[in-house]
Parts: sequence; C-alpha cells; structure tokens
Amino acid sequence: MSPDQPLLAVSGLRVGFATEAGTVQAVDGVSFELGRGEVLAIVGESGSGKSVTAQTLIGLTRSSNSSIEGSVKLDGQELIGAGDAQLREVRGERVGMIFQDPMTSFNPVYKIGDQIVEAIRAHRDLSRAQSRRRAMELLDSVGIAEADRRVDDYPHEFSGGMRQRAMIAMALALEPVVLIADEPTTALDVTIQAQILRLLERLNRERGLATILITHDLGVVAEVAHRVLVMYAGRVVEEGTLEENFYDPQHPYTWGLIGSLTRLDRPRPHRLPQIAGAPPSLLELPQGCHFRPRCPHEFSKCQQLPGLEARLADAPAHRDRCWLGPEQKRERRQVEGQIGLEAPQEAPGG
Repeated sequence: MSPDQPLLAVSGLRVGFATEAGTVQAVDGVSFELGRGEVLAIVGESGSGKSVTAQTLIGLTRSSNSSIEGSVKLDGQELIGAGDAQLREVRGERVGMIFQDPMTSFNPVYKIGDQIVEAIRAHRDLSRAQSRRRAMELLDSVGIAEADRRVDDYPHEFSGGMRQRAMIAMALALEPVVLIADEPTTALDVTIQAQILRLLERLNRERGLATILITHDLGVVAEVAHRVLVMYAGRVVEEGTLEENFYDPQHPYTWGLIGSLTRLDRPRPHRLPQIAGAPPSLLELPQGCHFRPRCPHEFSKCQQLPGLEARLADAPAHRDRCWLGPEQKRERRQVEGQIGLEAPQEAPGG
C-alpha cells in the first residue's frame, strides 16, 4: 500500500432494506477515507445510519431483503460483492468490532476466556493452551486485574465496564488494522466511560489502528476523534476535522447537536436547547434537504437537495450539505448564540 493511499476507502455506499411498506434507504451515498492511526467519529441521532454503515463494511447487513451499492476498499481490496469466505477472513483478522452491548454480545453460558480462545483458534493455528495464554495477555492489556483468574469468569460475573474491556480484548485478539467501536460507552457511568475512552486512545496510539467511533455523544467525540462525520437520515450532512466541526460548525443540524451539550463555561439555562421534532421516517423522506422540516432556517431553496460541498475558503477539506452561505450561517448562529465551542486559547509565549 502506498503511504498516501488510505487504509479504508468508502465511496457512494448505499444500503436499502425491503419491507412490506416499501424500501428503507438506511444509508444513502456515504463516502469517507481512513488512514492508519486516525480516529473517525460518525455521529448523529438514533436511526441516522451510523451502525448500518459500520456493519455493512464487514458484510453484516447482507441478507435476502437488503440491497447494497457502492465501494468499500480495505487496503485496496474490494469488500462489496466479496464472497463469504473472504469476508470471514476480514472479520476479526483485518477488522475488529466492538459491539454496542457486551452483555448481549457475549454468550452467557460460556466463560469469557473460552469465547476469546474460540475467536483466536478460528483464525490462528494455535493450541488451546497457547490461545488461553493469549486471552490472558489480552485481558491484562485492557486493564482487567488478575487476568489469569478472571479469564475463567462468566459474563455476568464482570461489571459493565469490565465486559466492555473484555469485548475490546476480543476485538483486538487477531491484531486487526481497523477497529470499529459502536457506541462503546453506552450504559456506562461517567467514570468508566472516561476509562474506556482513555483505553481506546492508548490502543489507537500504540498499535496505529484506524478507528471508526460510532456515537451520539459529542462529549465522547471530543475526547478521541481526529475527524467527524455528522449523519442525518442516512446521509452525511457535515464532514471535517474535530476542530472545524466543534469550533466552527456549518450545518444547522450540527448546531443543534452541539447546542444540546451541557456547558460548564456558560450560565446554565433553565432547559437545554433541543432540536425540534423528530427524525423523519426513512420510508417517507422529505423532499430536498432531509433536515428541512426541523430546521429553523428553512427557506425556499431547501426544497432542492443540497450537495455535500466545500464552502469555506480557509477549510477546503470541510464539507457540509446546506444552502446557506458561510456569512449567512455566521450571522444566524451569532444571533441565536449557537457559535459552537470556543477554541482553546494558546498560552502566552506558546
């Protein structure tokens, strides 16, 4: 692979599911690239297409009622249309996945260690004893104390945070080059969330992983991400670096997500701002901009679908899907007080 070639390249990904009521277009034209050591966060409300996008990368949405179009290349290898045997080699071996709920992802009647051993032996020609030692090393590497003893525990004997660490250990068992973390801190208390995020950050740094972080929590994004994709109703509505999306967001939907964050640097409002309405049904998407019915800045041109384009002269890699011009956006955000987060100030002499 060329040093300039992305490790993972997704182009024009579309995923639809046939139902009795019609076709649900869960993902509509998603494209992005990911390099080694990079963390890409995909954010949005439930139903925006985040998890379906990630699962499609490794063939988990294939079924008799699904239709998949576009391209997914891992190190130059096309995965859309790949055979089942080829995808089995990719899963775990090249791409590891941390699922949203480790309590349901682990089989409750098998020991944690046995499940990690099974994953290793499915891809590696190792004895059970060698695989068990590897499982203990993995549990120890993700911060589980007394791994030599806890390897024989059942999932219900682990706390929520420990189960999530064990799920991370299983995802890393075969030393993948890409790690997908689907809502890795859901249902964990704030202290454990911080520990899991620090663990993911350390693993990404030490192993040079390309990481996709799926979340609806922008606080999680701020901790570890380098770039951000904001999705709404199956489409990417904004894409840029962490700094661009947090300190100078360009799409009204992103303004709403950031505006709903609890802030310690401003007076506490009586109620946190919220985005009006609810996400649209994927069976009956609105004409033009999908966010139009919920957007307080809607005008006549929003009846037409805006393209995902670069609109800022000083940030050519930043793209958004909104008809408002940069000056209009800046004026409206300032009037409403929706100016993103304040960029950190450089220390004197720094």
